[in-house]
Amino acid sequence: MSMLVKLANTKGVHLAELVFWRQAITFAVVAMTLAALGKLSAIRTRRFGAHARRALYGIVGMFFVYGAVVLLPLAEATTLSFTAPFFAVLLSVLLFKERVGRYRWGAVVLGFAGVILLTRPGGAMLNPFGTMVGLIAAFLVALISFQIQDLNKTEAPWSIVFWFAALTAPLTALALPFVYTPHDPQTWGIILAMALCGAIAQLLLTSSLRFGSAAVILLMDYTSLLWATAYGFYVFDRAPPATLWIAAPLIIAAGALIAWRERAIAKRAKAISEPRAV
Repeated sequence: MSMLVKLANTKGVHLAELVFWRQAITFAVVAMTLAALGKLSAIRTRRFGAHARRALYGIVGMFFVYGAVVLLPLAEATTLSFTAPFFAVLLSVLLFKERVGRYRWGAVVLGFAGVILLTRPGGAMLNPFGTMVGLIAAFLVALISFQIQDLNKTEAPWSIVFWFAALTAPLTALALPFVYTPHDPQTWGIILAMALCGAIAQLLLTSSLRFGSAAVILLMDYTSLLWATAYGFYVFDRAPPATLWIAAPLIIAAGALIAWRERAIAKRAKAISEPRAV
């Protein structure tokens, strides 16, 4: 999806228009699928306010995520997205007053050391504005993940995705008169493919936060760097810099350490809460 966003932008499609089509087509796909399956009742909710807050944060986050992809090389933008777990640790302290030990603090420091290395101070630096956009995007992804996990307690993945698209598509449509330009058939094909990839990915990611282990999900997410590197080389004719292969392992190792530590803490808490056999 990120590759298609970047490709569409090179063909003159404005970022705001891309976000609109992403949400509008997602809404249509989800609504038609639910109608065909006779499961429109799945979108019923008593937590409209929670969906509205998720939509507000989500659409802002989407602009930053897409903005990072547009402003930065694909592999570097993807690597910056891996900092989301570090922001999740910081948010758990600020929002939930969670106690964080030396392992997770060490992982945060290690991860941001990788970010500093990725930006190559003293050398050919990344676009500073693009780097800032990428880090803000990762922060918002971490924040939104907490919202989705909360919604997953009572809402089905279809409902979460539906209300996000339904609430944000009309909002982003307000920008169309100012940013829309005519497109050729090839560009429309790219836009459609981008939106469909986004809709499918969002359903899968939302489901993964409901059914999957956070540690496994995190490790699977890191494979996106392989795709980003391949797309960057074959589609945009850009090989990643050597520093990426040093910075990315640092960031990935830090994220894996956070996932391992959180899994260990969760297992310990479960063992304490379970009654012992007599």
